Amino acid sequence: MCALLQVQGLSKAFGAQQLFSNVQFNVEPGERIGLIGPNGSGKSTLLKILCNLEQPDSGSFTLQRGARIGYLAQEDTFDEGKSLYANLVQAGQDEANSGRITETELYTRVHTLLSRAEFDDPQQKVVRLSGGWRKRLALCRALLNAPDLLILDEPTNHLDIAGILWLEKLLTANWPDSPAACLLVSHDRRFLESTVNRVVELSAVYPQGSLQVQGTYADFVEKRAEYLLQRQQLEERLANKMRRETEWLRRGPKARTTKAKYRIDAAGHLQDELGELQSRNRALGQAGIRFDGTERKTKKLLEAQGLAKSFGERHLFSGVDILLAPGLCLGLVGNNGCGKSTLMRILAASVEDEPEIRPDHGTIRLADDIRLVSFDQRREQLDTDQSLRRALAPDGDSVLYQNRSVHVAGWAKRFLFRPDQLETPVSRLSGGEQARILLARLMQRPADILLLDEPTNDLDIPALDVLEESLNEFPGAVVLVTHDRYLLDRLCTHILGFDGLGQTAYFADCDQWLEWLDAEQTKQARQEQAAKENAPDRTVQTATRPKPGKLSYMEQREYDQMEERILAAEAELTEVQTRMADPAIMADAASLAECWQRQEELSAKVEGLYQRWSTLEERKNG
Repeated sequence: MCALLQVQGLSKAFGAQQLFSNVQFNVEPGERIGLIGPNGSGKSTLLKILCNLEQPDSGSFTLQRGARIGYLAQEDTFDEGKSLYANLVQAGQDEANSGRITETELYTRVHTLLSRAEFDDPQQKVVRLSGGWRKRLALCRALLNAPDLLILDEPTNHLDIAGILWLEKLLTANWPDSPAACLLVSHDRRFLESTVNRVVELSAVYPQGSLQVQGTYADFVEKRAEYLLQRQQLEERLANKMRRETEWLRRGPKARTTKAKYRIDAAGHLQDELGELQSRNRALGQAGIRFDGTERKTKKLLEAQGLAKSFGERHLFSGVDILLAPGLCLGLVGNNGCGKSTLMRILAASVEDEPEIRPDHGTIRLADDIRLVSFDQRREQLDTDQSLRRALAPDGDSVLYQNRSVHVAGWAKRFLFRPDQLETPVSRLSGGEQARILLARLMQRPADILLLDEPTNDLDIPALDVLEESLNEFPGAVVLVTHDRYLLDRLCTHILGFDGLGQTAYFADCDQWLEWLDAEQTKQARQEQAAKENAPDRTVQTATRPKPGKLSYMEQREYDQMEERILAAEAELTEVQTRMADPAIMADAASLAECWQRQEELSAKVEGLYQRWSTLEERKNG
């Protein structure tokens, strides 16, 4: 079977930084390849090269004749003022104009993809979508041309657990026009385990530039460990041999026989080989993430009873009881918007004299002189205008860690930053590098409780492994919000699950929560169906409804003004959403609740206007 894509000796560097060199692999039909590697190894750049968005320094790649590529970038842009349907139709217009598909086929394909992505309203405006739903729309656009090869760059970014499960099903199901193969970049280890059947890791550790293993992610981890062990053993053997040769060379002048010259030359080659091997083995590197506990012996660090919180008419949670003790790790799981981050903010604010946010009901009791450290997923603690040096060491050229002074260059190296990056503004660093800065700050503060809200965002797999190890060794209590199911299952002693409708419950693991969530949704669907079946028959009223046809004078006037009314309502909604992102508003619970309620009112108003517009248009067109 002919390969869909052949990659031959690709290399790329930016200035003095070599991203990857001599990368070679094929993509065969039926393969779902996971491309992994540490931050800075060039994964995203490689994908852009394969999509002809960037040029390699050397090497080439060949796409099978007639094969098409669908590409999902990490960040996608849309026409915010247009509907989901209009954005996809616009993206597929080239296909229709070229005659490859008809307008009817484009219409059918757009509606099929939106339905598969579980969008309820194709006419909804893009501006109203959350990050997770925007990612689903971007996936629809990547699939619009029925690609043979689907290339995805961090597709799980912004997706909650429900969205990740949906994506897993999408990639592994055999549906009409599904891609013949997939190449994706992800740091989500559970997602990789569930979707890929081959793993390629880019890293300077490997002489060939990459390590490729056929099988699941678990198979790759096993083969990689074997490979690195062999390389370490080879380094030890070469080091011992080099030691013997060095002793021989130091014994004094020898007769310069041909044999002796060969041995001298061989020792030089051996030294070069050992140096290269040591350099590659050291290139593996690991972030030195270690949280410092206070070693407090108190059994109860924090006890919360009956916590409840609502914003306007939106009910987030109620009756939440939490008991944090040393050695406990509590995972908060739920879909986006269910209240996980709000609960974290309430817990963090409980140690302040004037908390920025309080529960509507319930109490929180803390141990005396409790030390609590919080990681905020919004990363508002970072001044992006600062240099990396000042972000890591605000008060000088050293930091204090475990009562010991550490120079900023050594501290930066612990978190995998190069010395030449110290003067780089934080704004120019990647999301993963910014996350490591915040983790570096947290490490300097001894804590009894760690509150970590999405600490895994943008971290690569090596950093995730070290973070997991560090949290496992932390002596205090940890409250963790993450969509990384692998990390949740490995670390959490308890899971507090949210259903998104105000209910919460404790579970042993993430899978148990998913089963409960599915059962709750099934129960709700049955109740709604029963209510619909028991509703009074309204067929008698249909006779009084206006018949389709010509609009009345007032209806025509309403129809003519509808677009202007919708635009005005959407503008006001955007203004309210902008206000809610203002730190001053977020710090004021009353103002935030008022904005939240106004946002809900405006969302309902916009949706009602669209429905009315659709009704008038149907009647006008008969």
